[in-house]
Amino acid sequence: MTKISVSAIGLLFVTTTLAAAHDEKALMNEPAGDPYVQVSDVLPLPEFIPGLGTLFVDPATLPAGPFLAYDRDGQLSATIYMTPLDDLQNGVSFDGLGLGSHTVSSTDVYFNAGHPGVEKPHAHVVLFHDEGAKERLAE
Repeated sequence: MTKISVSAIGLLFVTTTLAAAHDEKALMNEPAGDPYVQVSDVLPLPEFIPGLGTLFVDPATLPAGPFLAYDRDGQLSATIYMTPLDDLQNGVSFDGLGLGSHTVSSTDVYFNAGHPGVEKPHAHVVLFHDEGAKERLAE
């Protein structure tokens, strides 16, 4: 578990320092626009996933993402990374990952056994962009 935590902290540092190259305002409301696609349009997943929201991803950045998570009102609420555990254990780095918003109010890291799109067991690293984001994504 310590390896996952250290990796997640490193991932957070890298993403917050290298992700300044996009137009943050353009991502604040869904749809995210090119090159992002709505995950539920390309995978057998619901449009809104409780706890994660409506997800958009650039297919070229899979499996790690970033996945942009929007609440039911279409507001960007979180940026999510899905990093396969076996990749991390084998020394794969996920460098230069994008960020939906440079404002981060809290971060959750947890295990996921796999699902369509990221089938391998992986860590979800969820960066919430404001104080109420976690609650809005849960609804």
